[in-house]
Amino acid sequence: MRYQSKLPNLSFRKAIFGFTAIEMMVVIAIFAILATIAIPSSMGRIVREQIVAAIPLADIAKAPVAANWKLEKTLLADNEAAGLPEHNKIVNNYVSAVLVENGAIHMTFGNKAHNVIKGKVLSMRPAVIEESEIVPVTWVCGNAKAPEQMTVMGVNKTNVAPEYLPYICK
Repeated sequence: MRYQSKLPNLSFRKAIFGFTAIEMMVVIAIFAILATIAIPSSMGRIVREQIVAAIPLADIAKAPVAANWKLEKTLLADNEAAGLPEHNKIVNNYVSAVLVENGAIHMTFGNKAHNVIKGKVLSMRPAVIEESEIVPVTWVCGNAKAPEQMTVMGVNKTNVAPEYLPYICK
């Protein structure tokens, strides 16, 4: 006599491939956690890149300020004294104004700048050795400290959050 199994015949069942709803929810939850970690860090990188791209615009004001210091040992009071257009006429993609004020250069972010820095100011201040005629002006960005034995001139109006400032401005 032949042995007959009491198990159901598997040849009639179809194989089902795929994911259950619970497995899909776990995967979506993992992606959501990774996205919440990645988005803020990429936003910070984008803002820092915009600030770095904007810094060269200050060069237009650095030259006359440094030249005046070399010749007369005084810092220029404003854009007009520096021979520059009005502050709101010096712009680029990320900067809406460049203001010279007692030798310091204040860049106001605007135009296509990220909303986190729109309306914020980054200052570039001259650092000098007052008793030396040969040493050129060094520029101090934002909240950075001056090189040893140099005196930073002008007021720092930087109000960009420190986490968005590039390393040279911290």
